[in-house]
Amino acid sequence: MLKWAVIFLVISVVAGALGFTGVSATMGRIAKILFGIFLLLFVVVVLLALLAGEIIL
Repeated sequence: MLKWAVIFLVISVVAGALGFTGVSATMGRIAKILFGIFLLLFVVVVLLALLAGEIIL
């Protein structure tokens, strides 16, 4: 998911440099949403891993 966020971010930057502001804004918004979802899932997995480690000990 982080890979897709980076891809959309690159597309947004290129579109902005070429003057396609509507496409750039849309791709930037999609990149932010995907990065937020990635960050949320990452935190959940880290917390679950920590809890599982405490239960085993």
